Amino acid sequence: MQQTLPTGIERVLITPDDIAAAIRRIAAEVARDYAGGSLVLVGVLKGAVFVTADLARAIADVPDGPVDVQLDFIAVSSYGNAHRSSGEVRLVQDTTHAIEGRHVLIVEDIVDNGHTLHYLRAMLGNRQPASLRAAVLLDKPYRRAVDVPVEYVGLTCPDEFVVGYGLDYQERYRTLPYIAKLRPEVLPA
Repeated sequence: MQQTLPTGIERVLITPDDIAAAIRRIAAEVARDYAGGSLVLVGVLKGAVFVTADLARAIADVPDGPVDVQLDFIAVSSYGNAHRSSGEVRLVQDTTHAIEGRHVLIVEDIVDNGHTLHYLRAMLGNRQPASLRAAVLLDKPYRRAVDVPVEYVGLTCPDEFVVGYGLDYQERYRTLPYIAKLRPEVLPA
């Protein structure tokens, strides 16, 4: 049975099954690295809300690697309503808990130019966590403008503007259960 795609979607690039498998793989790596310890997942709003929730549940499901996971969120902006990052990152909402002396994992939906993750690593790193790492569902390494480490990578993203599973265009398409390419006529030239 052919799936009818929402208006504006050209095609599905990454299926829900591919996403789930990538998150399970990241969860296994995180559980191995933090086995028996505690970890604060800092999800980057709004895009990483689904990744963060699913990753937290997947970590809890990993056998032989119990990790005490706590959730926090932070919101930054570099896109506004555009489809390309301005490169200027600003804090919109800070975390609600102190991270000093804690193991912290920044959870992102996508890393492309690296500006947002670079900003977050510097800001959160100044708060003296015990460790600071990053997990990202989608990596666009060929778009990197800033060299930034990403310890846990789910999938390499095609060189397309993508939406779904938290990723949006003008606050639309976030709730799609897959990653999709928009039709060219949807994006401004």
